[in-house]
Amino acid sequence: MFHKYLKLVLAAGVVVLAVLQFIDENIGNGILLLLLAGIFIFLYFKNEILLLAFLQMRKQDMVGTEKWLLKIKNPEMSLITSQQAYYYYLQGLIVIQKNMTQGEKLLKKALNIGLRMGHDQAMAKLNLAGVAMSKRRKREATTLLNEAKKLDKHGMLGDQIKMMKDQMKRI
Repeated sequence: MFHKYLKLVLAAGVVVLAVLQFIDENIGNGILLLLLAGIFIFLYFKNEILLLAFLQMRKQDMVGTEKWLLKIKNPEMSLITSQQAYYYYLQGLIVIQKNMTQGEKLLKKALNIGLRMGHDQAMAKLNLAGVAMSKRRKREATTLLNEAKKLDKHGMLGDQIKMMKDQMKRI
């Protein structure tokens, strides 16, 4: 909702107010204001709209996820770099069901920007492998599946990877 720099300015202003409260010996007010500043700093690093979009994605509500993502008008200006990667990641997961080529571009953009979590990278590569397999690019699909398997440390995508490898044998 707030611009990324506005969140930092608000946090700095609230910290200044907290210091003034500590100087006036209003310790309780100062602590409460520091907690409020912490919320603004948290929301700088974790965008509130992306958090709500991930909540919808977790419920497997693609329409709800897309609705929240549409609220972000200019991701390059309103999101920090890691948030941009997750924005394109979520967009790619939604779009890939409708338009594989566009979804592929978005997922590659998310990977290039840099997804932080290994399982998110694995999921993106698994989806890219599916696109490559559907476009009859077997070598690229095999490479992406192997990379996804390496990144999937907890084995959450093991069944999907195995199923895709079985499907690739038929190509």
